[in-house]
Amino acid sequence: MDNRDHTPDQGGPSPKTASDRPEGAAASMPGFARLKAAAAAARFHGLDPDLQDFVADPTEAVPSAAALARWLDDQGAVAQGMVVRWRALVRMRAAPPIVLLLRDGGAALMVGADPERGVVWLRDPLEDDAVAPVPVDALRLEHLWAGDILLVRRRRDETEADAPITMRWLARMVLREKHALRDIGIASMTLSMLQIFPPLIVMQVIDRVVNYRSMSTLVSISGLIIIFSFYEVLLSYARRELSMVLTTRIDARISLHVFSRLLALPLEYFERQQAGNVLGRVMAIYKVRDFLTGRLMTTLLDLFTLVVILPFLFLLSPALAWMTLAAAGMIGLVVVVSMGPVSRLMVRQLSAERERGAMLYESVAGIRTIKTLALEPVRRQMWDEATARVIRWKLDVGRLSNWPQTLAMPFDLFITRGIILVGAFMALENPASVGVGALVAFMMLGGRVAAPLVGMARLLDDMNEVLASLGEAGSVLNQPTETRALTTGLRPRIMGGLVFEGVTFSYPGASAPALRDVSFSVPAGTMLGLVGRSGSGKSTITRLLQGVSRSYSGYLRLDGVDLREINLTHLRRSLGVVLQDNFLFRGTIRDNITAGRPGLTLDDVVRAARLAGAEEFIERLPAGYETFIEEGSTNISGGQRQRLAIARAVITDPRVMILDEATSALDPESEAVVNANLERISQGRTMVIVSHRLSSLVGCDLICVMDQGQVVDIAPHAVLLERCAIYRTLWRQQNRHMSDGPESGPASLPVSGG
Repeated sequence: MDNRDHTPDQGGPSPKTASDRPEGAAASMPGFARLKAAAAAARFHGLDPDLQDFVADPTEAVPSAAALARWLDDQGAVAQGMVVRWRALVRMRAAPPIVLLLRDGGAALMVGADPERGVVWLRDPLEDDAVAPVPVDALRLEHLWAGDILLVRRRRDETEADAPITMRWLARMVLREKHALRDIGIASMTLSMLQIFPPLIVMQVIDRVVNYRSMSTLVSISGLIIIFSFYEVLLSYARRELSMVLTTRIDARISLHVFSRLLALPLEYFERQQAGNVLGRVMAIYKVRDFLTGRLMTTLLDLFTLVVILPFLFLLSPALAWMTLAAAGMIGLVVVVSMGPVSRLMVRQLSAERERGAMLYESVAGIRTIKTLALEPVRRQMWDEATARVIRWKLDVGRLSNWPQTLAMPFDLFITRGIILVGAFMALENPASVGVGALVAFMMLGGRVAAPLVGMARLLDDMNEVLASLGEAGSVLNQPTETRALTTGLRPRIMGGLVFEGVTFSYPGASAPALRDVSFSVPAGTMLGLVGRSGSGKSTITRLLQGVSRSYSGYLRLDGVDLREINLTHLRRSLGVVLQDNFLFRGTIRDNITAGRPGLTLDDVVRAARLAGAEEFIERLPAGYETFIEEGSTNISGGQRQRLAIARAVITDPRVMILDEATSALDPESEAVVNANLERISQGRTMVIVSHRLSSLVGCDLICVMDQGQVVDIAPHAVLLERCAIYRTLWRQQNRHMSDGPESGPASLPVSGG
């Protein structure tokens, strides 16, 4: 099945735009055959990846196996790149389709193998599925292929990307590094065994060398110490290196998953939450990461020492060994008893710190307003109060935590200092029970045993903050995501026919519905204006069209397909949306215009800028299209930012365009330029325009009048003036200086924003 059957029709009056080519911008990139081959392998498993979702790495001439695997993973598959030899490849007779990455940047799809005849059956991914595969032997294939393959399969269970972020989720992520954990475990066990010998050697030095004044024994023991020390240094370096690699891999995986999960949250969630609060909660996951890769890993590695050395302690002196374990157990008991109260205070401290962080973010984001209104004293007072709350809770946590530390300290001192006194007493009372050398060896080994025991007890104390931080992060990251809607669903060819049937929608927490039984339909290629008083539901209709909100009742169909059945990524890529307040990213003007389609050419960018009326001011800039836009778009005007946003929307040449007060920031001259240019591309394209200025909607095919979430009337401008009282009242209010009547209003193209 050709993927073009599922790609939105992006034709239009600009025949040279990249989106008019087959498969959009992807078809023109080098290595397009690799994309087609990977998509074909995924379709064998019931998946239908969208080629438009692939984001090429600018450092790669053709898509690598890693880039293809990342793309397929986002589409619901599990993909892995490998390097195999011919002998292994030809034995994969029962395997599903395998993607062979060729030397020239192309690809082939292996659909069968015959080891007896020594051939594999290959199919060209750019050919139709009906074309029969051809047999290829080792000699012919090795001229084209270096051994790189891509294996693809479907996910069969809940993956790390979908599972709730809990301690179990994090533990599974750590346990995925089985090979690194195995190597670290072997190194730790070997180190623990090597650490036994120095104390035993010291015992021999005291009992034999010193007592018997044997120089030859001292030389032999010294040689052994040097050898053991060399291997201990070498293994310690290897374990630190392995631990560092392990922690960085885990850190990278957590960061990737957290950011992906954050992007998958629906827009409605971010609209209900304070941005600084969300960031504060999400960043709490890194406290958990530090715990997993820091204190927890160190303590677990020290347990190897405990397992190996503890038997030798009982061999040296059972009585002293039991005393050491009892003291460490008392420390653990004190910590466990204090966990509950400290945990409750820790949650309040984290909440206060999160609120303070949110205030800091809000102050930085709104610094222009603060400076303009001279709000520095007010914000400073609010910051002082937030800091006072943090300090108060931090002091409470510190004071409560001080008590268990104080109660545990005598047992800690007994382990490090008291044991030697008890041992000395035992040696004096009964020299046969423990010798001087054995006592010194016990102290050397006992310190190594006490450290992990005490560390485990203190590890439980750290769990308070870790669990609280995990709860904070989970309160954001475990919210329902759009992942399924973004990766599954239909990908029909978008033409632009819209049908609303009894659509009712309410915002969470609202007392009244934003839309009530809205029903109307417009054919493809219609210019639809939406007018009404503030709060009448105009912008809500555009939100539903974009799939921002899907919890409505009734039916909303696009070209006869229920909007909720359409793949969300496919839907949003098929729309061109311009809002009243548009965000531009830090980067060049060219990068911002091509944000949704990085593969488009400079010619496409220039054409889109010309349509949006932005070409004139861009060419006056010193760097032209390479001009860097600062954070917050501070180096361009509001009207310029709006025109760049329009260029970003029209560059994909969408079949449906939504303009929500899109030209409100433009001066009359710029608005006239935009209207004149957009008139050319509006032919044969559905346009939904929200505007408070009725004069800009006169040229619409239909104008839908909204009031209190309901459709009052829908008709052309002239008809509405005659039969719709609300529309007639709005028209007269905006045109008091002109005589009533349709002929009196300027017939601008309906591209005004609002």
